[in-house]
Amino acid sequence: MSASSSWRHPVPPILDSERLQRLERLRRNMASAGITGLLLGSTQSLRYFTGLVWHASERLCGALVTADRLIYVVPGFERSRVETLPRLDAEIATWEEDEEPASLVADLLGPKGTLALDGQLPLFLYHRLAEALGPERLVDGSALIANLRMRKSAAEIALIQYAMGLTLDVHRVAHAAMKPGVKTSEIVSLIDAEHRKRGADDGSSFCVVSFGTATSLPHGAEGDQVLNAGDLILVDTGCHIDGYCSDLTRTYTLDEPSPEIARIWAIEREAQQAVFDAARIGAPCEALDAAARRVIEAHGLGPDYRVPGLPHRAGHGLGLDIHEEPYIVRGNGTLLEAGMCFSNEPMILVPDAFGVRLEDHIVMTESGPRWFTQPSTSPTKPFG
Repeated sequence: MSASSSWRHPVPPILDSERLQRLERLRRNMASAGITGLLLGSTQSLRYFTGLVWHASERLCGALVTADRLIYVVPGFERSRVETLPRLDAEIATWEEDEEPASLVADLLGPKGTLALDGQLPLFLYHRLAEALGPERLVDGSALIANLRMRKSAAEIALIQYAMGLTLDVHRVAHAAMKPGVKTSEIVSLIDAEHRKRGADDGSSFCVVSFGTATSLPHGAEGDQVLNAGDLILVDTGCHIDGYCSDLTRTYTLDEPSPEIARIWAIEREAQQAVFDAARIGAPCEALDAAARRVIEAHGLGPDYRVPGLPHRAGHGLGLDIHEEPYIVRGNGTLLEAGMCFSNEPMILVPDAFGVRLEDHIVMTESGPRWFTQPSTSPTKPFG
């Protein structure tokens, strides 16, 4: 069952044929690991493998994948709703309100074998499954899922590219609307409206707009702010296209910045470029984080996570989740492969003064890294 008939973007949505290929790869990996079944919850991994979109609640609605079956596990009163939604065609097993869904999963799995769990299943479901099957039959399925999801297909990369370009256009509109006296709430509303106008799934998936000292808070300040002349501006926003994320940050001034802001901005851009230059097929993710920190520490900032400096990882993977594997962080020895997509955002924070985050994303190709969007060129030229 496909939603492609209502599709209105120039890039195609993910097709059922691709989801079937994903399930086949998952089953091969399950067989190699000696796993009998994998239980998907109401997570983005459910969407990844089946196309079914369902918001998590206290009721289990997901899918069990075995070597030869795909079975949706659904509350009885929600069956008719699930049947109307875009998803791969498969069996539906239901449980009633006075029944235990973990027992249904145990019956479907059988008396023997190991059940791998979607790493984003809630803890209370783990406890119920442990009681129904025995904890010795449960294993963490996070790696099985992540190893597939973090290597994007051409169709996934095209959706991410389109979403990034759409959000970059929205950034340009927001930049044009910046003037002394404007409120952060006005810009947030404008950005949401522009995302909707361009056909994003649900407007802005998130939006942070900060002025002045509020830019020193990585994820924004509470309450409304008013832009004053000379303020530094930070805008971080994104959207979804067929569930795939965009996520872009620009930090800029409307007039010539102060010498200190200009200095930190230049260091930030140098660190961002160092991450890109370190992104090579076969390089460990942690090497990219280290490249950013070498630049920052060479300029007398940091070290490590100390501020003024870089207080968090240099980047994160992106796909159906805005934060997913591979993480660009110290200690992550995952080797870069073609198809991996991740942010490049080694923010520099100066406490109680300002912060500069330049965030663009990278896709790894066989020949090396490629920008989804071109980086900023100066504090007054946020668009490459």
